[in-house]
Amino acid sequence: MDDRNESLILERKGVRPTANRILVLRAIRSQSRPVSLTELTEIMETVDKSSIFRVLGQFVEHHVVHTIEDGNGILKYEICDGEDDCTLDDMHAHFYCEICHRTFCFKTTPIPEIELPDGFTAESVTYMVKGICPHCSRA
Repeated sequence: MDDRNESLILERKGVRPTANRILVLRAIRSQSRPVSLTELTEIMETVDKSSIFRVLGQFVEHHVVHTIEDGNGILKYEICDGEDDCTLDDMHAHFYCEICHRTFCFKTTPIPEIELPDGFTAESVTYMVKGICPHCSRA
C-alpha cells in the first residue's frame, strides 16, 4: 500500500499523518476484519503497545476508526467508511466465532432499523451474531 493513501485518509479526517499513525492505519486496513489492540501489537512488532493505543484513541476521536465490542469485553477496531463522522449508515452486522475468537464484518448485512421511544437518540448500534465460523466448522 502507498503511504499517500493513508496520509490522505488521515488528513481528510483532520489527523496529522505521522509515521506511527500511517503504520497503524495501514495495519488495520490490511486486515479483512476488525482487530483488537492485542492483534495489532502482534502485527506491528516494531511499534510498542502504548503508542498503538494512543494512536487508536486519536483515530476513534477523529472517526478514522470505530469500535465494536465482541461480547467478551474486548474492543475491536475497524475503518470508518464515512467521509466525516461515523454514522449509523456505517454500521453493519458482525459475526463472532466462539472457537477462534475472531470477529468478521458482514458489510452487506445492514443493521435493522429500530424505532426508539420519544426522547431517545441512537448514537451507535452493535449487531453481533455469535457462533462458529466456516474455518472452525471444518476443523
